[in-house]
Amino acid sequence: MRELKQQVFEANMDLPRYGLVTFTWGNVSAVDRARGLVVIKPSGVAYDAMQAEDMVVVDLEGRVVDGKWRPSSDTATHLALYRRYPTLGGVVHTHSTHATAWAQAGLAIPALGTTHADYFFGDIPCTRALSEAEVQGEYELNTGKVIIETLGDREPLHTPGIVVYQHGPFAWGKDAHDAVHNAVVMEEVARMAWIARGINPQLHAIDSYLMHKHFMRKHGPDAYYGQK
Repeated sequence: MRELKQQVFEANMDLPRYGLVTFTWGNVSAVDRARGLVVIKPSGVAYDAMQAEDMVVVDLEGRVVDGKWRPSSDTATHLALYRRYPTLGGVVHTHSTHATAWAQAGLAIPALGTTHADYFFGDIPCTRALSEAEVQGEYELNTGKVIIETLGDREPLHTPGIVVYQHGPFAWGKDAHDAVHNAVVMEEVARMAWIARGINPQLHAIDSYLMHKHFMRKHGPDAYYGQK
């Protein structure tokens, strides 16, 4: 697991580098599907003090397999997503400013332009509110469940992020670095949407044909963006 620990450590260190976290407000994980193990950031450990060996290994039920620290308090959310969606290889949670603002407003991040469409096929959804019973019960697990409830059966890599009502953004990808990449994009398009709506409050969503073109040229079966 040394290689996966290093990957997860580097992905976690990318969060402050890209301005997605303040203090310890974030976490990244990755899954080894063959072994059924997940590597995740330890809970509450400062980024400037963290090393690769501090990453915690848990199984898909949350039992610690390796590590001297407690895993992230959001571990149960990550695990729920891995169990439900087999295409996911990495998950990230942050409290990045603009994406969190949309979560606190209880609104989806609207798809307004091609930057958004290059990564997200449609609006970035906002979940419903958790009930008091869900919060007082298995809160982190129920956070995962409300994300799954919102996504449903759609391909998660076509909607590689969500905002949890009154909480903040979660993003995911093929691996830990891809998840962080999508979290960076989500924060940027959240900021763009906020600015655009301020300029033009009557703004409509991106034209569907333009959305389809931009997403499919990067992610569709006949994608041609980038190099082979």
